[in-house]
Amino acid sequence: MNASEELSIKQAIESILMVATDPVPPNLLAQLLEKPTSDIEKICESLSEEYKQENRGFILVRVGGGYRYQSHPEQAPWVERFVIEGQSTRLTAAALETLAIVAYKQPISRAQVSSIRGVDVDGVIRTLQQRGYIDELSRDTGPGNAVLFGTTQSFLERMGLNSLEDLPSLGDFVPGAEVVEALERGLRYDTDLEEEVEEKSSTTESE
Repeated sequence: MNASEELSIKQAIESILMVATDPVPPNLLAQLLEKPTSDIEKICESLSEEYKQENRGFILVRVGGGYRYQSHPEQAPWVERFVIEGQSTRLTAAALETLAIVAYKQPISRAQVSSIRGVDVDGVIRTLQQRGYIDELSRDTGPGNAVLFGTTQSFLERMGLNSLEDLPSLGDFVPGAEVVEALERGLRYDTDLEEEVEEKSSTTESE
């Protein structure tokens, strides 16, 4: 592939991605442009690198199994100011917690999510379904045939992930052994202090 042909393909890819509403899979681009998928992937990665070097306000990323343009993370404050209506459609903390549980534990039933959160999640589950972040994957083979939920393609796209394997490890959010040990020492100290106070109080009352 000569330089002129590569430039032509780059322009075609840019034009397609510019009008696409969803991430475009590389195999679809390859089919449209009649080129090997591996060549399309290399060109997309090349474009992505070009945008980074030129410090553009947008980037080309691979999410949800395809390529799309999105605003540069550093420009988030300006984008947030522009998309004012988005402020009223943010997910609540309860919805985010529920979504995280579904993402990491899927497929999972409504009852299992409620058990983990300790509260009823029927309303939150409906909201997440309506937003298109989760959907029914299958049914449990056990008694009651409970509906099992999982995340959707839209979830991957909104989170900027190519697949569920890109989710950060839960281990990143668990405190290390030293922190846990320090917490335990603190709790033991508080318990011992409380018992000492109660003992002194009891002795004083008996006198």
